[in-house]
Amino acid sequence: MKIRVLALICLSSYLFLSCKHQKEIKQLAEKRIEETAATQPPPVIPAEVPIGRTDSLLLSILQQYPQYFDSILRKPDEFRVQVIYTQINRGPNNMPVFTPYYYQADPNRYFYPASTVKMPTALLALQRLRELKVDGLDKYTTMITDSAYGKQTPVFNDPTTPDGKPNIAQYIRKIFMVSDNDAYNRLYEFLGQQYLNEELRKKGYTSAEIIHHLEVVMNQDENRHTNPVTFLGPRGDTLLHQPMQVSTQAPLQRHDLLGTGFERNGRIVNEPFDFSRKNRISLEDLTGILKAVLFPQAVGAQQRFNIDAEDYRFVWKYMSQYPQESLYPSYDTSFQDAFCKFLYYGGEKGSLPKQFRIFNKIGDAYGFLVDVAYFADFEKNIEFMLSATILSNRDGVFNDSKYDYETVGFPFMKHLGRVIYEYESKRERKITPDLNEFKLLYDK
Repeated sequence: MKIRVLALICLSSYLFLSCKHQKEIKQLAEKRIEETAATQPPPVIPAEVPIGRTDSLLLSILQQYPQYFDSILRKPDEFRVQVIYTQINRGPNNMPVFTPYYYQADPNRYFYPASTVKMPTALLALQRLRELKVDGLDKYTTMITDSAYGKQTPVFNDPTTPDGKPNIAQYIRKIFMVSDNDAYNRLYEFLGQQYLNEELRKKGYTSAEIIHHLEVVMNQDENRHTNPVTFLGPRGDTLLHQPMQVSTQAPLQRHDLLGTGFERNGRIVNEPFDFSRKNRISLEDLTGILKAVLFPQAVGAQQRFNIDAEDYRFVWKYMSQYPQESLYPSYDTSFQDAFCKFLYYGGEKGSLPKQFRIFNKIGDAYGFLVDVAYFADFEKNIEFMLSATILSNRDGVFNDSKYDYETVGFPFMKHLGRVIYEYESKRERKITPDLNEFKLLYDK
């Protein structure tokens, strides 16, 4: 019995000393961890994983310039950035071969396309003229827009044309050089909502839903009704009268809710802003449309627009002409060369080099900036395509005209264009591209 008691006492002493020893070891370890943490930098917090399709090449290019892109790469969800960079290599007979690279490209991730919808609208207006097959009717024919419903307004003259008469050619010039909203509205009315969307979807641009005027506030019913249009011959005779059109096309089922609030009647509503009945088109489809108009021979027949060679060159000219090179319309100096060239120039002012041209269409509204562009440097034989969108709206409130274009959007667009241009300037090409077809004569 004494031996058992003695054994228990020894065991208890051992356990007490062992626990005490382990506690001391633990305290010592914790102290060393604290000392180590105090002498080393905190762990690096990794950037958020990009959303949507992202290629390592484009991501690595952006990561090489943290001074420009670090804050955006770390918060891709906040800025909703999407980029498509398309390399162009020339094969036999100068045929272009396209290799696209993506950053966060996602056709289901909504951005407001703003004025970029004017590009397919202009192209379809030219196509529609050819389909009508009316003798004497072309893009220079006088087009009178009447009114017959709701908030429709007429157009009987245009002081920016040499003869003071409105026509489709002049509307297209204004759309590409200065992104004129009224010019787009008149082409939207000529085409009608249903034709516009059905034709884009037939061509494979299935994300497109162009369903409203720009700048003019109309409800859904008023946007479905589009103005009567009459084309007049040189003597004032009627070549074609098109009555008011009414779209019967059912709207797409969408749930495009963004942000944390929006302004309505001067007050902030603390709910997401509903873009579901706003225009929509993906960055990939916009890039495809740009490719189709610049390189029709390199895309499938279904994707092309039914326009002729003269129409193509007409569009190319005004996509790349600077406002200060225009005679009709004549623009004052508030319309600088870089007015519609976000990529590479951002919000810069002043004249631009003439040996370097950007064929593009931009958009800006609700804090979104969008630019879809083809770059051609005739001196260095550099060409590539670049499309991008970014949301410059850090407070998440829409429709309040308080956006971060100058501090976020324009710098991003400028640096993105220049970084990709720099990369392209060092990229080897087996065949030097012949860019002569894009060397155009401008108005002045």
